[in-house]
Amino acid sequence: MALFKGAGVALITPMKENHEINFDKLDELLEEQIAGRTDAIIICGTTGESATMTEEEHMDTIRFAIDRVKGRIPVIAGTGSNCTATAVQLSKEAEEAGADGVLLVTPYYNKATQNGLIAHYTTIANEIKIPAILYNVPSRTGCAMAPATIASLVKNVDNIVGVKEAQEISATLQRS
Repeated sequence: MALFKGAGVALITPMKENHEINFDKLDELLEEQIAGRTDAIIICGTTGESATMTEEEHMDTIRFAIDRVKGRIPVIAGTGSNCTATAVQLSKEAEEAGADGVLLVTPYYNKATQNGLIAHYTTIANEIKIPAILYNVPSRTGCAMAPATIASLVKNVDNIVGVKEAQEISATLQRS
């Protein structure tokens, strides 16, 4: 399974004052990133307001980005959800639309066990053929993936190819 290389930019989903998606502005943002030589676009990740959009808006935004990018760079679709069935559905639809990969946020609010996380991610990844990237952001989801969980998933699920790590690590600096 091919790995993504370089820097992927997580785009916002611009909105109009009436709360509709501003596709004209999204088109500008996509072109700006491509012109700036971004290596990949992440659309509808948590930066892209995915948790507050309807499933129809979510998929319309993913399809729009894939259509506008036209294969010039990879498009990674944020399809994670706290509901495994919803994440499977969004991931399958993103794959059918031509996404190059999916970004799967750790289920928020559920506070899943490590075995629950393995079951969640394995179920989603087994339903698609494109690469999947896990997204560990415990400050937002209330649940952290343990290193052993990540290792198990990468070892046992062929299309899980990476992790977006956003865990805050505190460090104590010593002065000499």
